[in-house]
Amino acid sequence: MTIQIRKTLLQVETTLIEGGKAAAQPLKLFSAFAVVKNPWAGRGFVEDLKPEIHALAPVLGELLTRMIIEAVGSGEAVEGYGKAAVVGLDGEIEHASALIHTLRFGNHYRHAVGAKSYLAFCNTRGPANAPIMIPLMDKNDEGRRSHYLTIHTAIPDAPAADEIVVALGASVGGRPHHRIGDRYQDLKDLGNDVENPAGV
Repeated sequence: MTIQIRKTLLQVETTLIEGGKAAAQPLKLFSAFAVVKNPWAGRGFVEDLKPEIHALAPVLGELLTRMIIEAVGSGEAVEGYGKAAVVGLDGEIEHASALIHTLRFGNHYRHAVGAKSYLAFCNTRGPANAPIMIPLMDKNDEGRRSHYLTIHTAIPDAPAADEIVVALGASVGGRPHHRIGDRYQDLKDLGNDVENPAGV
């Protein structure tokens, strides 16, 4: 099966001032998108999604990872990372999930940036110009709240009803003026163990 990519997009957002105060280090957010034909649209309920996952997910993972790394300059420079997919109205949420919730997709990015934590994610369904939200977290430290970020954007003509938008996001830096601490201090204050953060 050959992947049908209608378009790709690359977005860079730089925050210089937050809360009326200049950022000591500007926050840079990068996002890469591929608008692809949904391989399951129009086929009714497809029981086995694996053949298309195996054929398409690695191609998308490699493409979007390359776009992010070229824009940022290096994998080392990436601090926060995440992924997302939005399926058009003729598809299932499972179709969006299928292309991003596989190591055949995510490991391209994870290896390129030297990450230890899991990829934060969002999978939704919507029409063209639907909100695309890419949640981010620190690539090596899931408890580092300064890097809990969300890239929020939209593509005016995508996804079409029979398309899927697949995306990767990255941050260089965390939220300017972050001052809510991290989960480790919460655990200490609550007397909870890092291995049992909910205290149950």
